[in-house]
Amino acid sequence: LRLPLSEGSARFRQEQFAAAAAKFSTALELCSKGFAIDDPLKSSPDDISRLASFIESKLVICYLKLGQPGIALGHSHRSIIQNPSYFRNHLRQAACFRSLQRPSEAARSAMIADCLYVLAGGSGLETSELIQLYWQALIQEALRGEESFSVLYTPFEKEDVADTIKEANKSFAEKHPDYTQHIFTDPHGIHLLPERVESLPDQQYLLTLGFRDREVGKAVEKSLTRKLPICPDQKTPFGPSTEEEAETFWESTGKKVAAVMDFIGSTKIKDRRSPCARAMEQFHHASLLGRRRRGQEQGQVMSQVMAELATVPYLQRVSQEDNRMLQSLTADAMDVLAGRTGERVWTKLEKV
Repeated sequence: LRLPLSEGSARFRQEQFAAAAAKFSTALELCSKGFAIDDPLKSSPDDISRLASFIESKLVICYLKLGQPGIALGHSHRSIIQNPSYFRNHLRQAACFRSLQRPSEAARSAMIADCLYVLAGGSGLETSELIQLYWQALIQEALRGEESFSVLYTPFEKEDVADTIKEANKSFAEKHPDYTQHIFTDPHGIHLLPERVESLPDQQYLLTLGFRDREVGKAVEKSLTRKLPICPDQKTPFGPSTEEEAETFWESTGKKVAAVMDFIGSTKIKDRRSPCARAMEQFHHASLLGRRRRGQEQGQVMSQVMAELATVPYLQRVSQEDNRMLQSLTADAMDVLAGRTGERVWTKLEKV
């Protein structure tokens, strides 16, 4: 294992990224067989995971340098799965998303990176501010590319949420008259904004959204206000839909709904419904991709789901009940990636 790692590192320093990627891939294969140190019998699971994450992170950089962000993104997901608490893994994921012109998802990765850095006791004020500037720039980039909806963030205290929602909806209509076909405020999300560390670091916000298209707005609200997320393309929860129906829905509404949900995730650090709510939204997206016969894209989303789920315990306290759900959803994601069929926990939850 030492040889391909050292050779890969040498090629990396020489900026021979294709050769470096080949060496790191060899090292990763050895690592997957249980080699983390010279004596495989003494390699602990933690040793193997940390080393695998390190190698995956090097592959992320190699493929970004080679102009292949799609491949890099897959490696970034796996680096997070192996070591979800390391903030730099999430920053690399953000770089991949941005290279793929997916700024909302990049912003979420940057937000998570900042939270992990702070929660881990990161003392570098400059580091946190740089991450927050990056996060802020990504949010702005995402909004610049959107014409179907607009947003308003309103600071709130826990005691007056209902009154704040009424005022936020009214204020939104006054400030954004072109987006009033449908207006609502996310009732379950706890949103954060990138702000200077010394100024109200714990301030929470309500997010109000307004839409030009009433149907898109209603579909987003339906997903956000249910007890758990629902796939909005189905008239009855989890009723079967054909490939043609799924494709029609995606082109007419689903694409716009997905863009809004991704943006909402760029500032929503917690969801009162469940710590796994964001992952379940992505499960639905993956299910829709499956019905559209987009197997490769479905696999990418499921890897993203696993990275999301792996990170949850490092961002918030998880109850025993939520932990059981988290483990079940992780098993579901692994089953989907392995091509196994059967009813999923996340679909059973929706039927309750």
